[in-house]
Amino acid sequence: MTRRLTLLILTGLLASSGAAFAQGDPEAGRALAQRWCSSCHMIDAGQPTGAAIGVPTFTGIARMPSTTALSLNAFLRTPHVRMPDLQLSNPEIADLSAYILDLKQR
Repeated sequence: MTRRLTLLILTGLLASSGAAFAQGDPEAGRALAQRWCSSCHMIDAGQPTGAAIGVPTFTGIARMPSTTALSLNAFLRTPHVRMPDLQLSNPEIADLSAYILDLKQR
């Protein structure tokens, strides 16, 4: 099964279960991002260092037209070659997604 097909199936399952729309806490998501993501990603404008070359910023991710609660939920559940498999819990995914989506407003 291809990665794209797997992602489409996962997205459909999440949408039908309602898990993709769980409310998260942006502040808790920022704390998670600081702990797990900031060594590679710029998680906010005030971050002085830590971003790997070629890795998108969280603000850049937030501003992508394809970034939604559903797409973040599916992405954060899928292993990626350049990212460690963090195996986040459902509440952690909701919190991290809420933080990223909150960056759209800034």
